[in-house]
Amino acid sequence: MKADKVRDLTDVELKHQEQDLSDQLFKLKFQMNMGQTGSLKKIRGLRRDIARVKTILREQQLGIRTTEKK
Repeated sequence: MKADKVRDLTDVELKHQEQDLSDQLFKLKFQMNMGQTGSLKKIRGLRRDIARVKTILREQQLGIRTTEKK
């Protein structure tokens, strides 16, 4: 998920996206602990996506979000 795509979402959509990603991460970790999957790349990608969403949410809360497009 690209940061530009995430920046276009509203606060409600961002919170919903964060919840969905957290649920996916939980399921993948559970499967990994059960030995059903060994997908570390997916886990790493989900963690980065969650961090991206949280960062953009915080930027919006602080009012430092830039809407300039090049």
